[in-house]
Amino acid sequence: MIIPARYAYAAAFVGVCGHASSEFVAKVSGVGGPEASVWRYVIGGVGLAIWALISLGPTALWRPVREGGAYFWLVSLIGVSATYLAFHWALDFASIVQVATVVTTIPIFVALANWLINGQPPSNAKIVTGVAATFGVLLLITDGALDQLGGSGNSLYGVLLATFCAAAGSFYSVLVKPIIGKHGALPTTAASLCIGALGLWLAVGVFWSIWVNPAKLFDRPAAEGWWLLTLGLWNTTITQLLWFGGLAAAPDITRASYLFFLKPVIAAALALAFVAGATLSVLEAAAIVVVTGSVFIEIFWDRIVGRRKASARG
Repeated sequence: MIIPARYAYAAAFVGVCGHASSEFVAKVSGVGGPEASVWRYVIGGVGLAIWALISLGPTALWRPVREGGAYFWLVSLIGVSATYLAFHWALDFASIVQVATVVTTIPIFVALANWLINGQPPSNAKIVTGVAATFGVLLLITDGALDQLGGSGNSLYGVLLATFCAAAGSFYSVLVKPIIGKHGALPTTAASLCIGALGLWLAVGVFWSIWVNPAKLFDRPAAEGWWLLTLGLWNTTITQLLWFGGLAAAPDITRASYLFFLKPVIAAALALAFVAGATLSVLEAAAIVVVTGSVFIEIFWDRIVGRRKASARG
């Protein structure tokens, strides 16, 4: 699927909505984080591969794997397997709001990765908003540190895992962009998710002794099976296609990725509305305000600077 440039930001936004609800769906499924990550990407990867086979045929699906070789495998294992193992594992320790807010820092790491890999330094607007968003994450880390002083420490572990997820996922989006540009978003993302699913299946099997059998999805309690199916198809198959496709088609990958700053607001609303016992601490609320506020500063940066220059000239 090729997303026209004029629809790139809209596609990325719908992808954000899918990402924003993934913490909620994973949490209410009742399945532990590492195991949930396997179910998500086995179902999501297969769903996306089927979509690619129907739309483009087997040759297109196999091409990025064949031409990318070991590099494509390594990028997929780091960008999918490691990233989303950390993401779902973080939900075992931290709240939906904490994980969603930390993962929202992906644009900061995208700008950094784009600078380190492609030699494109971030603009002044991106530096300012990146610093602001970093402050928001520090609020959450402080919240986790306070929990640790109280004896639990769970939030801090979750925040750190979510930070690793944001960093690894950001570098993946930049590294995979040229492959998407050459082979298309659908076959590249589908193949990458399938490789990532294999990596997750092996890692969780070896280290957690949980060997997921997709044929037994509905042998689980009915609610778990349907939530896991939702996590795989909506939060992965559809979401990943729109998100990475939107980023690849966007004229400015960093600006498109800044839509991700809306993620914690959606996640917090879902958690507070539907998750029993979910609360929003003062520090969590402050972090959301700081991080999401950065979006609007970045969006209107040129207009703000332009007005200041015009006022100075006047």
